[in-house]
Amino acid sequence: MVPALAMPAAATELSQPDTVVADLLDILRRQLRMDLAALARIDDEHLVLQVLRGDVDGFGFCAGATISRQESLLGLVLAGELPETVEDTLADPCLAGNCDVRERGIGSYTAVPIVDSEGRVYGILCCVGHRARPGSPERDGRFLRLLAAFLSDAVLDLHEMWERRRQIWQEVSDLIDSGGPQIIFQPIFRLEDQHIIGVEALSRFPDLVGGAQRWYADAATVGLSTELERLAIERALAVLPVLPPDLTLAVNASPSTIAAGLLDLLPASVAGRLVVEITEHEHIGTDRHLLLAVEVLRSRGVRIAIDDIGTGYAGLEQLLHLRPDIIKLDGVITRGIDTDAARRAIASGLVEVASEIGGTVVAEGIETPAELATAMGAGIPYGQGYLLGQPSPPSEAAWLRPDTRRSGAWPRNVRPEPSKPAGPGPRGRPLDGKPAPAPDTGAPSSRRARGGTAAARGGSPPTEDRTPPDRTAAPHW
Repeated sequence: MVPALAMPAAATELSQPDTVVADLLDILRRQLRMDLAALARIDDEHLVLQVLRGDVDGFGFCAGATISRQESLLGLVLAGELPETVEDTLADPCLAGNCDVRERGIGSYTAVPIVDSEGRVYGILCCVGHRARPGSPERDGRFLRLLAAFLSDAVLDLHEMWERRRQIWQEVSDLIDSGGPQIIFQPIFRLEDQHIIGVEALSRFPDLVGGAQRWYADAATVGLSTELERLAIERALAVLPVLPPDLTLAVNASPSTIAAGLLDLLPASVAGRLVVEITEHEHIGTDRHLLLAVEVLRSRGVRIAIDDIGTGYAGLEQLLHLRPDIIKLDGVITRGIDTDAARRAIASGLVEVASEIGGTVVAEGIETPAELATAMGAGIPYGQGYLLGQPSPPSEAAWLRPDTRRSGAWPRNVRPEPSKPAGPGPRGRPLDGKPAPAPDTGAPSSRRARGGTAAARGGSPPTEDRTPPDRTAAPHW
């Protein structure tokens, strides 16, 4: 059953029909005391391993892989050329020369065809074990058939889902083969003196419907999110030589992409100019692989930012586990901060947290002068948004010209809104690499200089023909 075409599907992105089938497969595997349960669907001359539960790696399987119907164990069972249940494959003469059984280490199995509610053969339901399993083949077969009958309605939903995933696979694969998404850059300002200190790389895709978030989410459902993210990061890094040497470049990456390793993409010579922003779209918990990968990046001089803080429990959990150098205040909190005391309290609280952990804060999505003034008054030292500078390719970025780099499109006569006096400054390195000014407990402007980095992402574009890019899993500030 060696796959002829590997097309992995993300196990963490199960939709409802997948989840129902996965739960039933777990019940089947436990009831029969076997190591792996699987549902495979017919696809012309192949079987597609659609849902797998149990020791997937131990048998060399892969969710989404295709196997030959003519040569594989499951294909031969489906064709009626092998028995549906074998308790000991080594003792069964029918399997004496079966390479699939030998190479995968299958000691026992039971499998039955599965039909949909319209009576069409959909595929095969099976359980396999590493060792021989003496038992009651007839009783096991009845239980397997009972479960197969129960799944007859669910497989129609799975069929539609698989067709959608096949389409997504093709769309994402075509995009990767064509070079990936377009990368544009949005400036990040030091709010106190209106100076551009870095840029965030953003992904822009051909289809603006759903934006980058939809593309990366779709890629995750077919196991291509890491490849797509790495390609976006590569394209962002390619622009680094043409950026002014004093600017920091931020790129986005999901926890799974970081855990898989990024060092091969990040040149050691420019690591001090790089920020890796961890998106909040995956659950981190205490993933040791991720935490180790983050520490390796830090040891090379790369700074770590956490994305979308303030919008959920997962972001706060990331904050506790990762102790980031940069905390990004989500645009959901920034927008309307001038008129909402709760938003101001969240912003001030994150500034205090950043100070305690040696980090800094960046406010995303600044769109009005009032939001800008309030963010400054809350002690947030850095920001970005459509008010300050719109994302664009480097060749079109007016804010990169020497005569505009200091102020960009900075609104005039903006003053920080009063806030409570600032506490001690952060122990960490500011985004611009310069020491943080000593706090002045009397002046509101000292609060603007304190804290860590606060970068604000762009919100909705000011004109109807510009769609703000979604930074999900793409390079970021």
